[in-house]
Amino acid sequence: MPRRYDPERRQRIIDAAIRVVGAKGIAGLSHRSVAAEADVPLGSTTYHFKTLDELLVAALRQSNEGFAKVMAAGGAFEDPDADVAGELARLLGEWFAGERAGLELEYELYLAALRRPALRPVAAEWCQGLTEVLVPRTDPVTARALVALMDGISLQVLLTGGEYDEAYARDVLSRLLLPGP
Repeated sequence: MPRRYDPERRQRIIDAAIRVVGAKGIAGLSHRSVAAEADVPLGSTTYHFKTLDELLVAALRQSNEGFAKVMAAGGAFEDPDADVAGELARLLGEWFAGERAGLELEYELYLAALRRPALRPVAAEWCQGLTEVLVPRTDPVTARALVALMDGISLQVLLTGGEYDEAYARDVLSRLLLPGP
């Protein structure tokens, strides 16, 4: 039987992995569960992704793209008159205004790097990408601190089930941007 040309299969497998993790957590991820979700033969998942870590890397990389693209697309960080803290707080607010399950999924994949070293470079890429967007408006150390603070705020909101407080975020982010002594 001739092979069927399916150029979108790899992407469908990544999308299916994200859905499986969203529904069952990382513990529920297997080549078999992803193949069933993507409606592809089991061999297709192992052909495109030899290990589950390879599949998780692709899923994490895809889920990371959203927030970084939103930050870069706004252009506010290139405008010398823009309120950096206000813009970051607003963007976090937009992110939290989306579907909560999607945010939890992104952080579940991100935090999986604690136990899966293969994911650490992708998590670091995300932090570095956000830092690079901020560097035109501040120094690299402050940019990294802003990313870390946004990460901390996001984790607290997600882990406590609380509501995102944009005014609080703007206030604490602006403190990092104050001129030093």
